Amino acid sequence: MKKILVLEDEENIRSFVVINLRRAGYETIEAETGEDALAALKADPEIKVALLDIMLPGIDGFEVCRRMRAMDNRLGVIMLTARAQEMDKVTGLMTGADDYVTKPFSPAELTARVDALFRRAGGDTEAPAADEISAPPFLLNTRNRTLEKNGQRVKLTQVEYSIVKLFMENPGKALSREEILDTVWGKDYFGELKIVDVNIRRLRIKIEDNAQKPVYINTVWGYGYKWGG
Repeated sequence: MKKILVLEDEENIRSFVVINLRRAGYETIEAETGEDALAALKADPEIKVALLDIMLPGIDGFEVCRRMRAMDNRLGVIMLTARAQEMDKVTGLMTGADDYVTKPFSPAELTARVDALFRRAGGDTEAPAADEISAPPFLLNTRNRTLEKNGQRVKLTQVEYSIVKLFMENPGKALSREEILDTVWGKDYFGELKIVDVNIRRLRIKIEDNAQKPVYINTVWGYGYKWGG
């Protein structure tokens, strides 16, 4: 059974989410507060995806996301927000979320987002052609799904790993935002292109010597991004 953590303090919304996820074949673990969610994640390592409401009593969804990322970078995280402001979406992604869903949302949309994240959390469906991809100073291990820079491990989320893998498999090739979105998030993804830009920004902070002057992930203006010069 695929386990998912649902953090939502409003019982009617949480019940709506839980019912639809159970219908889709998921085992749900419910939490009303951020503290409860963190305790549940610590107690059950089989949880692969977490749905986090932003507006909560006590610590908010952003802080819960930060702490979850510190515990487990392979966990898939989707932020739930009733507000459509751009800053909420960007803040959620920059704190480590993989995706966001704005309330009200349809059961089909939510299930599709969760399904896509579970596929990534489960790893590649096909065996990699090679166990390692080398692009000094980086070494990507496709079996363990890890990245090293100058021999030091770089902590990546599953989405960040997938983006780096796509870049390193296509050195010097300009990749459009649409191509990155389709490859990493899936062709049936409901979301917007800006999720690519925010994840690139987050990734640059982790791998570039100076995120303001990137050397490894370069912008192709009006099109997308490419790895290297």
